[in-house]
Amino acid sequence: MSFSSIRSRLFQVSLALTIALPLTACAGDDDTPKPRAEIRETPVEQLYQNALVQLDRANWIPCAQAFDEVERQHPYSVWARRAILMSAFCYYQANKYTESIQAADRFITLHPGNKDAPYAYYLKSISLYEQIVDVGRDQRRTEQAMSALSDLIRRFPQTDYARDARLKLDLTRDHLAGKEMSIGRYYLKRGEQVAGIGRFRSVLEKYQTTSHVPEALHRLVEAYLALGVIKEARAAAAVLGHNYPGSEWYEDTFALMQEYGQKDGGQSVAQIRTAPTPAPAPAEAMPVSQPKTQVTPPPEAGTKPESPSSENKKGEEEGGGWFDWF
Repeated sequence: MSFSSIRSRLFQVSLALTIALPLTACAGDDDTPKPRAEIRETPVEQLYQNALVQLDRANWIPCAQAFDEVERQHPYSVWARRAILMSAFCYYQANKYTESIQAADRFITLHPGNKDAPYAYYLKSISLYEQIVDVGRDQRRTEQAMSALSDLIRRFPQTDYARDARLKLDLTRDHLAGKEMSIGRYYLKRGEQVAGIGRFRSVLEKYQTTSHVPEALHRLVEAYLALGVIKEARAAAAVLGHNYPGSEWYEDTFALMQEYGQKDGGQSVAQIRTAPTPAPAPAEAMPVSQPKTQVTPPPEAGTKPESPSSENKKGEEEGGGWFDWF
């Protein structure tokens, strides 16, 4: 082998080693554990103050997110409890009802005996109430609102929140009764009197205090006369006349019964058929778009929470104690 070939061979080996060494070093670096990046924690006072700045500017979504951050970074601080309520309030103001309900539910779960619990129940109730739709659509939200309002009244009957809830509960019942009436009229128009009677009787049994009761009684008279069930028609007319003598529905019923009396002389009862009278101009309980309830922030929302020691003493005086915070 010549000297030039040996030298060429050595050059190739050295070149291969030069390329392999950096690759080996990189492989070694992959095996070396890297330190985890540190997450800086913002002081709770600063987070809460930033949220209050957004509150003053009525920037509801950024404000809610800022209060959420208070709870996320400092879940066991004295600031976190108030931040949950403030978050629910801001989401409500932004018409983000689902998020407001979730925040209110979280407060109720974590602090069921807290003095601000009625406010959380109220926010949840009106967030459901303001999602009520017209009677032609599914009424699941209306039923949920009625349940939440009833729960608030049962738990905190002497509060201002309960007084407002009672008014909204009456309107909610009236809305559900309007839904039953709408379906009953539909059945009556199609000649399905038995199905319509079921809906009208449901209004009389479940929603006796609503404004739809006089019409429900009148529709029963119509349906019973159409079926030839005269005894039941007279009974419904008597109830209507006794309880709502000045109602326009009683006047229609009186005219209908008089017409029946005249027709009954010349033909059998089974031949008598009544056409449903038209419903009054749309007074279906509640408007589709609910006016937004004016809700104020939770009490002492913009003030600095007291220290745990002072809150402990205050809680003991109110029958709560330190565990009321957590």
